Amino acid sequence: MTTTYVIGHVNPDTDSIAAALGYAWLLRERDGEEVIAARAGPTNPQTTWVLKRLGLEPPVLLTDASPRFEAVTRRLDTTAPQSPLREAWPILNRTGGIAPLVNPEDGKPVGMITGVSLFNLLVRHVGPHPRRQEKRIAEILDLPCHEACDSSVPRFQASTRIRDVINRILREEHNDFLIVDEKGAYVGVTHQRDVLNPPRLRLILVDHNEPGQALGAIEEAELIEILDHHRLGNMSTHAPIRFSVDVVGSTSTLVSERIEEAGLSAPPALAGLMLAGLLSDTLILTSPTTTERDRRAAERLGRWALIRNGPLAGETIQTYGQQVLSAGAGLATRDPMEIVSTDLKLYEAGGYQFIIAQAEVTDLRQLDEHLEALTAALEELRQQRGVDFAMLMVTDVVDNISRLVLVKAPPMLDDLPYPRQPDDTRLAPGVVSRKKQLLPVVLGLLEE
Repeated sequence: MTTTYVIGHVNPDTDSIAAALGYAWLLRERDGEEVIAARAGPTNPQTTWVLKRLGLEPPVLLTDASPRFEAVTRRLDTTAPQSPLREAWPILNRTGGIAPLVNPEDGKPVGMITGVSLFNLLVRHVGPHPRRQEKRIAEILDLPCHEACDSSVPRFQASTRIRDVINRILREEHNDFLIVDEKGAYVGVTHQRDVLNPPRLRLILVDHNEPGQALGAIEEAELIEILDHHRLGNMSTHAPIRFSVDVVGSTSTLVSERIEEAGLSAPPALAGLMLAGLLSDTLILTSPTTTERDRRAAERLGRWALIRNGPLAGETIQTYGQQVLSAGAGLATRDPMEIVSTDLKLYEAGGYQFIIAQAEVTDLRQLDEHLEALTAALEELRQQRGVDFAMLMVTDVVDNISRLVLVKAPPMLDDLPYPRQPDDTRLAPGVVSRKKQLLPVVLGLLEE
């Protein structure tokens, strides 16, 4: 069965992680598919807290979609170098002429017996001499396997991206390669024809639909579905796909609706995670992005999660939401570079490439103490990413107000409708949503 990965955007937030785990669970439970939740980067402090609180493991880390050797590797049977050749003979018959030799002491391959290496063995032991030609096959089969071994077979790590070594593969005279793990132990064998035409990684994207926010090498994957609640990007696909972008406050809302439509209910811990994603994205249902569907989703997820024998026993939607927001808020205990890079989105408009990062606090006065360090980190991030300008949106989740820190902002952003402060930040009362409130204003100014 082909494996499909459900994955959110880079710098994943709680909703991205929750949607990936929730949708992967639904597809396994409803359709019986082989689906695995993945993440495109490390979890942030809020998500880490939520997962620990619920006793859940984070999704598998998948940093790019480029095919690796593990995708085209078969674990063929092996024999030991000192074993008689007769023990390798059945393997050669079953595998079409390949018998890997593996050292039993450390599990590392020493080479491979192939048709060519067998012929070379016969040349050495028989050759053109008439007397040697009378040698019995049984005598040949009693020879140790290592005498028929080709020890020059190339080795590649299973986790290596194929595209990184494709030129070497094209130059190789061998048609078969040994695949090893990071310690050099035997993993399997692959054929050149399979390496040159590897299967594409099957992906379902949640909580984003723009290439700039997706995991690396997305163009090498087979994209089969997108489930999102953001603006449309310019993602291209090789074939028609299922594409769902809806006007709700979180992707967890959309996943919970599909679970209900299937006549299912999510396990309490998973429901608690999706509830956290919803409450985080909507600031406990107070953000301007909140819809009536989000409120119904919160009630639905609360019904599944806030049960007496579950991990959130005794909590309410409000108390749990406050804990979730507090877990991701604050500047004092975090490195400035971590703050500006944990929750960021890359955009392009009006000929500019730019970043908008967001950090949450419970008291906006925290910014005063850390403004210089955060501005320096934001400029360093801008240079690292090679973008034209960068912005940090520091949001007070208690009073629903934000301050904007900008570096290298173009002149047209002087017209931002937020009062400039003496420290050169911008004060934005009531602005808490990057997606629905801040981004449209920025795009409007850049595209005039």
